Amino acid sequence: MTTTKEENLATVRQYLSALQGGDAGAALKRFFADDVRQIEFPNKLNPTGQESDLQGMLKRSERGLKVLQRQRYEIVSAIAQGIHVAVEARWVGVLDILLQSLAVGAEMKAHFANVL
Repeated sequence: MTTTKEENLATVRQYLSALQGGDAGAALKRFFADDVRQIEFPNKLNPTGQESDLQGMLKRSERGLKVLQRQRYEIVSAIAQGIHVAVEARWVGVLDILLQSLAVGAEMKAHFANVL
């Protein structure tokens, strides 16, 4: 059975929806292959950046639940070709901790691209 572009886009939308809904850890495993690699560039939440395998990603998602009260994703654009999907998105996270000069309840915003 061949996975279609539409199915791949739908899976990415389901993944972002799961993150937005607070899913973490094992609840996210269904979205990834065992050999997945995530490369995160430096940012305010992760100043040194990081590369993670599946287990690292799942553990970090659980830690993230302690950092954010909630988060929201808005897909700006998405394109699929074969098994690859690229998504441009906006993210808003509401802090549940003090982070540098940002208070609990402060919003962090990011505009990013994911290639999956």
